[in-house]
Amino acid sequence: MPESRPVLADSVTRLGDSAVGRVIVTGSHGGVYAAYLARRAHCRAAIFNDAGVGLDDAGIGGLKWLEVQGMAAAAVDFASADIGNAAQMFTKGRLSHVNATARKLGLMPGMSCEAAAVMLSAADMPQGPCPDIREGRKVLMPPGAACRLILVDSAGLIRPEDSGQVIVTGSHGALFGGDAANALKVDAMLALFNDAGGGGGTTRLPVLDARGIAAVTVAAMSARIGDARSTYQDGIISATNATARRFGAKIGLPARHLIRTALAVPD
Repeated sequence: MPESRPVLADSVTRLGDSAVGRVIVTGSHGGVYAAYLARRAHCRAAIFNDAGVGLDDAGIGGLKWLEVQGMAAAAVDFASADIGNAAQMFTKGRLSHVNATARKLGLMPGMSCEAAAVMLSAADMPQGPCPDIREGRKVLMPPGAACRLILVDSAGLIRPEDSGQVIVTGSHGALFGGDAANALKVDAMLALFNDAGGGGGTTRLPVLDARGIAAVTVAAMSARIGDARSTYQDGIISATNATARRFGAKIGLPARHLIRTALAVPD
């Protein structure tokens, strides 16, 4: 019999061997890249945070991707439990979306996350190899820029050499696990995140402020969560820390304008 207790993971980027063959409840958003990481980790089924759903339904896009893989998946309403907090999702979360594979097991919107996780323990393991998704990382050096522009669909793709650069992520802006060390791997000049619908999706900002790192979030309805290019090209700033305001960051400003200022790229 499969283990009925789920693995609680504040971030899907940090799944270990204990997740193999198990149901996971993760504080990560339910976008395609996060879904890919759950599938790659050989999980049985997964429950994500819907991150406010957001532009183009990006916060739950991974549910359909996993459905094609034959993997049951669901998302918790961001208003019922904070993104980045798997324990709170498990105890307080209510489902907002389920894929067809999960629906066949009896899952439905409104159900408690705890009850859903138990039901998912009866899910079949997805079969076959996991399709490869190209690493969502790109490094640019715009003409005239004083530093590099790093685009990463997940903050988990940040590398040590990105210190001092402008980092645009597709990740949510919540401090997962309540650990200040998780706010950002390096001391960036400027970092951008998605607010995952607001509320708890901005809690990295004050922590990064204390480290002297400029940081902002863009509104989930303005940019696709999990997509750094969308953060850069489409994002509208929804929250900012004091260090970022010294760059001219303000609510309502297009993210690309702030990025150009930080890069010192002339108009």
